[in-house]
Amino acid sequence: MIRRNHALAALVAGLLVVTGVGAAGQAGAQPGVPGVDRQAAALLRGMSLEEKVGQLFVADVWGKSADQADPGNRTKYGVDTPAQVVERYHPGGVIYFNNAGTDNVDDPVQVAKLSNGLQRAALSSGARLPLIVSIDQEGGRVTRIAAPATEYPANMAVGAGRSAEDARRLAAINGHELRAMGINQDFAPDADVNSNPLNPIIGSRSFSADPALTGELVAAEVEGYQDAGPATQTVSSAAKHFPGHGDAATDSHTGLPVISRTEQQWRQIDLPPFQAAIKSGIDVIMTAHITVPSLDPSGEPATLSKPIMTGILRNELGYQGVVVTDSLQMAGVRQLHPDSEIPVLALEAGVDQMLMPPDLGVAINGVLDAVRSGRLTEQRIDQSVLRILELKIKRGILAKPLVNERAVNRTVGTPEHLAAIQQLTDRTTTVLRNDAGLLPLKNPGRILVAGWNNPSYPGYPAEPVATLAKELGGTAVSTGASPTASQIDEAVSAAQRSDTVVVLTNGLRTSTAQQDLVRSLLATGKPVVAVTVQEPYDPGYADVPTWVATYDWRDVTMRSLAMVLLGKISPQGKLPVSIPAGSDGRTVLYPFGTGLTW
Repeated sequence: MIRRNHALAALVAGLLVVTGVGAAGQAGAQPGVPGVDRQAAALLRGMSLEEKVGQLFVADVWGKSADQADPGNRTKYGVDTPAQVVERYHPGGVIYFNNAGTDNVDDPVQVAKLSNGLQRAALSSGARLPLIVSIDQEGGRVTRIAAPATEYPANMAVGAGRSAEDARRLAAINGHELRAMGINQDFAPDADVNSNPLNPIIGSRSFSADPALTGELVAAEVEGYQDAGPATQTVSSAAKHFPGHGDAATDSHTGLPVISRTEQQWRQIDLPPFQAAIKSGIDVIMTAHITVPSLDPSGEPATLSKPIMTGILRNELGYQGVVVTDSLQMAGVRQLHPDSEIPVLALEAGVDQMLMPPDLGVAINGVLDAVRSGRLTEQRIDQSVLRILELKIKRGILAKPLVNERAVNRTVGTPEHLAAIQQLTDRTTTVLRNDAGLLPLKNPGRILVAGWNNPSYPGYPAEPVATLAKELGGTAVSTGASPTASQIDEAVSAAQRSDTVVVLTNGLRTSTAQQDLVRSLLATGKPVVAVTVQEPYDPGYADVPTWVATYDWRDVTMRSLAMVLLGKISPQGKLPVSIPAGSDGRTVLYPFGTGLTW
């Protein structure tokens, strides 16, 4: 067990050197601004009801600059540019994405310019308050800003590394880079315990299936995000998805998952990481669009449940920070109520801030109508707005809303950051099976790398086949996420001309085509190394004598994998979940803690 205070002090000292903050900055490293409540109350007194209600919402916007006209803004908001969205609705925050829809990301300097433009729009309109600028930068597959910014392994890889110090260091670097780009809130870490191998949406976003390990790493990342430097160089951390999305069998983007745990099971499995986050002083907790009958039999999603949000989170756990919903565009929260009603119900439940309502005008008017009719009191609105204002003050957003665009590259993607993340990623590769003694590859000869690739991955092309082949000095044959018969034939032909085959898999449970590829490569008689590059559960669906798990497919992870395969470093990862045989879950093939080395 790492002694957190000593490790955190060492981390802060190291970051001060890397980021160039001198001794004067160290004095402000501990969060906590005197008189935050008085400052927030003074700001609140000068705000109209409409300005207060605006603070309760976080908007998604279209475009890579504040003044870029985009049809998406016109369709959703009736204006052309991101800045005009802020000026018209004066939301409390915005959120960035890098997908084909609301694409806000090109490179770090561009992101900083976008942030500054939106902050100027906020400071010149409405309540003239700066924005909370949010992003989902978890690492692994949930990465919104990729290279040349530093890329990070998935949470489950960090779980395989078993190091709270590494988790803290990763979060500190991530937070410093985000803040340099004008982003002051990261919706991370994921505090879900991935106890269900069939979970379609969490998986490797979770640290582990073990509550204690998950809680330890969640607490470490909260400290890294929020405490590793002065407030103006750190970001607000958000633990998600309360009360716990790890046992879901349904994706809450498309349906309403029902969590069938008993209350006792929930307290033993799902609750501990959120308790750890609260103990570490987390700024924000994000809700889950799930129903948990043992905690609230009403059938309402947890986001709209007063017994869960107020009864448990506020009253029992004593959490007084900001509670934000998961996206209100998701089906899990929209099945039972109209969009105008959902924000009102969320406020009644005890939530403070609503993320990405489908129609911001409808959502704002729904809350205003509820206040004017007496259903919600203005005092209830004030309670949430005060929490949001206090966060903005404590995190230094009011003090320093703008960033130095010319200084971005001195913090983001620096050699020091890249080296630090590479080192911790090197400790995460997990060798599950090495029956033939194939690893490490001493005389691999001609190496073929084949298998899963997804160049159309949202916001970032997934090209691990090419990356790994380059690192190994081999040949690449991408067969995609659903290989065709001709692609499998191509891979088999290439394997017959090779001495060693490495095949990457991702999602064997639902891809019979990928299963066919693996079987066909094994049938060539060539030595085959199978690597599951996202969720670690693929070995339950293919009997291969040599199996490795990496938990994600980013370049930093493929470099670590190559060094392990070639014997340049020893594998250190320990499985943070159990891997069952197939989908029934009754037979465990690889138990928690499995991890071979040499």
